[in-house]
Amino acid sequence: MSVTGILGKKIGMTQVYDEKGDVHPITVLQAGPCVITQLKTAARDGYDAAQIGLVEFVKASKMNKPETGHLAKADAPPVREIREVALEATVEGAEPVKPGDHVLVDIFAEEKFVDVIGTSKGRGFAGVVRRHGFGGGPKSHGHMFQVQGSIGASSFPSRVFPGQRMPGHFGVDRVTVRNLRIRGLDIEENLIMVEGAVPGPRDGYVLISKAKAPPRERRGFAGAGTVDPLKASKKASSGKKK
Repeated sequence: MSVTGILGKKIGMTQVYDEKGDVHPITVLQAGPCVITQLKTAARDGYDAAQIGLVEFVKASKMNKPETGHLAKADAPPVREIREVALEATVEGAEPVKPGDHVLVDIFAEEKFVDVIGTSKGRGFAGVVRRHGFGGGPKSHGHMFQVQGSIGASSFPSRVFPGQRMPGHFGVDRVTVRNLRIRGLDIEENLIMVEGAVPGPRDGYVLISKAKAPPRERRGFAGAGTVDPLKASKKASSGKKK
């Protein structure tokens, strides 16, 4: 079994050019290094998973005794964050993972897409226009256009329905962005560059995993490796005539 994800940190955004000269916005993520702190098994825990920790500079005095004892079982150093990731079957000849093994960005060497989970930026207490994108009321003199307005009927049902969108705490939510295309890997520095935005602020911690449902490459949109259907049909027809 091998792990399918890694913990990382959001470095920032930039842009890169591909071989065609098209520009792509990318997010640079510091992926790991991580260490496996525990293995969950179906026989003992009811499911298979790996618990990984992000190795950063953490003083041992900042760890409490339960955390220190838990990490000592795997002979792991002090870690900043701990998360669980799924396991997948390994290729033939590869050794299964065990507690204490390191997880690096090279697990995505053969992948094209990843899923990223992060915590969105906190916006504090916000109204319905900013929190839910309401259009607001009239913006002329004498109107408070950002006020929500009526939230329920008078005679029936004489109450507010559950789930009514109202002002409240905005942000600090767990957000998952799926199928971000990998635009580059830096094995030496443990960096991964993905196309698009990643939730959370700069230096925010994220969980990067292999895409669960990667998109199918559309014909004619996957680059030089795709087959032109017109040329293929002409080639097939010419071969039949011979």
